[in-house]
Amino acid sequence: MSNLIAVELVATKIFEIRGKKVMLDRDLARLYGVETKRLNEQVRRNINRFPDDFMFQLVEEEIGFLRSQIATSKRGGRRYLPYAFTQEGIAMLSSVLNSDRAVQVNILIMRAFIRLKEALVNYDKIAIKINELERKYIGHDEKMNEIFEAIKQLIASPPEEKRRIAGFGKP
Repeated sequence: MSNLIAVELVATKIFEIRGKKVMLDRDLARLYGVETKRLNEQVRRNINRFPDDFMFQLVEEEIGFLRSQIATSKRGGRRYLPYAFTQEGIAMLSSVLNSDRAVQVNILIMRAFIRLKEALVNYDKIAIKINELERKYIGHDEKMNEIFEAIKQLIASPPEEKRRIAGFGKP
């Protein structure tokens, strides 16, 4: 699997919750090749490394929202609410999981976050251009309608009047 494809796959596991881009503990555990239970166990043992802006536990309402986004079933083996890790929290995970795979997976995840940020910057640039175009061409429809009306009057008016409108002939 190429690195680009792997980054794209990781990017599909990044969600926006509470206004932050996060990944869920179960998805991270799969990427790191460990059980979700073991990943969370390591986090709990090193909880001082995971302040609220690095990791937070989801509430029921957020789970319902995620289910609708990723089409998961309510039936599952989880007995507790999942944890969501921000980019900083994910970076911290490599230090508590301490394996070569954790380091490689973290590099992949950081690249996915970077690609998402770059895409957002590009979308912002496009939105700015669209707004500029809209401002530039606002009112053009009315002006075009005035021009068409003047052309219609020229076509419909008698020849003597046409000359007067066009600036030829007597006033």
